[in-house]
Amino acid sequence: MAGNSQRRNRRTSNKKGATVGSGGQRRRGLEGKGPTPPASERKGHKKNRLAGAVAKRAAARRPAPRRGGPKGTNELVVGRNSVVEALREGVPANTLYVQQFLDNDERVREALQLATEKGLNLMEAPRPELDRMTNGLNHQGLVLSVPPYDYAHPEDLTAAAYDGGQDPLIVALDGITDPRNLGAVVRSVSAFGGHGVVVPERRAAGMTASAWKTSAGTAARTPVARATNMTRTLEAYQKEGLMVVGLAADGDVELHELEALEGPVVIVVGSEGKGLSRLVGETCDFRVRIPMPGGAESLNAGVAAGVVLYEAARRRA
Repeated sequence: MAGNSQRRNRRTSNKKGATVGSGGQRRRGLEGKGPTPPASERKGHKKNRLAGAVAKRAAARRPAPRRGGPKGTNELVVGRNSVVEALREGVPANTLYVQQFLDNDERVREALQLATEKGLNLMEAPRPELDRMTNGLNHQGLVLSVPPYDYAHPEDLTAAAYDGGQDPLIVALDGITDPRNLGAVVRSVSAFGGHGVVVPERRAAGMTASAWKTSAGTAARTPVARATNMTRTLEAYQKEGLMVVGLAADGDVELHELEALEGPVVIVVGSEGKGLSRLVGETCDFRVRIPMPGGAESLNAGVAAGVVLYEAARRRA
C-alpha cells in the first residue's frame, strides 16, 4: 500500500500547470517586459550582427607596428641645407647633433631655433663622432636623427573610412622606389579626401625623411600602411567589398567611364617604367587608362594618382 501511494504522489507531482504556492509565477509571466530594445541590441537582428562585427573588428584591430627599419635604427639627415629643410617641413625627428666648435651661420642658427621650438634633443658631438655616425658623409656639422616611421596596418585604412561613414578611397603603390613619388602620392591622397596609402614591405619606397618633405606635412594626417604581400592585401580588400582599379597605359576602360570610383575603391599605381607587376595586374577588377591627347607615353606616379583621385573626389562630391 505504501508503495502504491508513493507512485501516485510521483505521478501527481509531474502534472503540468500551476501548483499551490506558486507565488504568482504565471501572473508575472504575463506582465510586460518594457519597451522593445533598438534593433542593434536585438539578438539575431541584422543590425545587431553588424554592430557585433564592427565591435569585433575594432577589438581585433592591431596596434600599428613600427616597421620603418631594424629595431633601434634611426634615419639620419645630414648637411645643413637638408637638416634645415627637414625641420621646416615637420619631419618627425627626435635629436639634432651639432658639431663641437662649429662655425655659426644662418642655417646653423635656424636649425638650432627650429629644433628648440619643436622640443628636440640637442646633442653636441666631436667631428670624428659625427663622421662615424654618417659613414664619412659631408654632414657640415649638422646631423638630424629621425626615428623609424610608425606604419599602419592595411585594415586600419578601411576601418577608419567606415568608422567615419565613408566609402574607402585608398591608393596602393606597386613597385614605386622613389620616396619623393610616395610623398607626392600622400599629398594627393590628403588633398582629395583619401583614407591612406599602401606600400609593399620590400623593394619599395618607404616613409623616409625625403618622402616626408615631399608630402609637405600631409604625412602627419594621412596614414601609410605596409603590406607583406600586395596581392593578398588587394584580395583582402576585395573581400571587404572594395573594387581594385589598376592604372595601365593599355587599360580596357578610360578613366571617365569608370563608375567604380563612386564607391569603395583601391587605386593601384605601378612604376613609371614597368607599370603593374603581373600578379597585381591580374588581381585588379579593372585596368584603367588615362587619356593623354598630348601623346605622352606615361605619367609620373604622383601625377597619375592625383588625376584619378581628383576624378574620384569629383564623382563623390
